[in-house]
Amino acid sequence: MERPEFDDIFMELAVNLAKRSHCIKRHVGAVLTKDTRIISIGYNGPPSGTHNCDEEWPEKGCDRDSKGGCSLAIHAEQNALLYAVKNKTEVKGATLYVTLSPCLACARIIFTMGVEKVVYLKSYAEHKGIPNDEGVDFLRKFGVEVEKYEGHLDNVTELV
Repeated sequence: MERPEFDDIFMELAVNLAKRSHCIKRHVGAVLTKDTRIISIGYNGPPSGTHNCDEEWPEKGCDRDSKGGCSLAIHAEQNALLYAVKNKTEVKGATLYVTLSPCLACARIIFTMGVEKVVYLKSYAEHKGIPNDEGVDFLRKFGVEVEKYEGHLDNVTELV
């Protein structure tokens, strides 16, 4: 049996975590690792104790904010980082695997938290129809290593 690469294992987990999302618009998953160990996970959705968008508003999802984004959503990478901090886990030097490249707001948080590397599966810019991945550009500008995942996913099904 061939042993899978850690990048493949972590990205497969991120893709599978995305399936937990209650978002109507997009399912995103994230895995935060350090020294080949998982230190936190996350997926996009509303804060715990509020409404699950696909259950409360199955036709259209939650209301949109002034910029057209989900008014309730916490992004997958934010959830992974918040959970780690809530549990007093050191994230400085960590690697973040995420199914959608970080938006600019998430990139600022990722940088501030000291995450060393981000590996993403799909482009946020392509998803939003904008010319470039502002979050990726921001992270690279300030020294965070960012790479598009180019591995092989064997144990996942298609994402929304």
